[in-house]
Amino acid sequence: MARSAGEEVSTWNNDNPHEPVRAETMILRCQLGSYVVANDVELTIVTMRLDAADAGALLAVLSKYVVLTRMQAGCRNVDLCASVTQPGRYLLIQKWESPAAQQAHFDSEVMVEMARSCTGLLSGPPDIDLWDGPSAHDLA
Repeated sequence: MARSAGEEVSTWNNDNPHEPVRAETMILRCQLGSYVVANDVELTIVTMRLDAADAGALLAVLSKYVVLTRMQAGCRNVDLCASVTQPGRYLLIQKWESPAAQQAHFDSEVMVEMARSCTGLLSGPPDIDLWDGPSAHDLA
């Protein structure tokens, strides 16, 4: 589902968790973590750390999200990890073929539905970060 510039979606705002983030703000954040290596291989890696207020319900939401995300165009992989040292803490690790694929996903109905479904299930806003993955490429 395409969204117009400036349209609000129910994703998270780490500065104010009660205020939605505009789609272009989320996309801009994701653009910052993408890169291109010399042999034209693009890769975008995103992590989302989520701390649960209701671990069982959050795990159900995130499990569904992983299955649906793996079916999205450009998704290379998504892993869902549970912390051994911090009960109720989950980490999503996503790898995308390109910045464009990752951006399209963050504006997709799959992402928006997951964000909406997390309402009341988190103890705070998620920590979303972008990563460089040099080991995913031929470094020779």
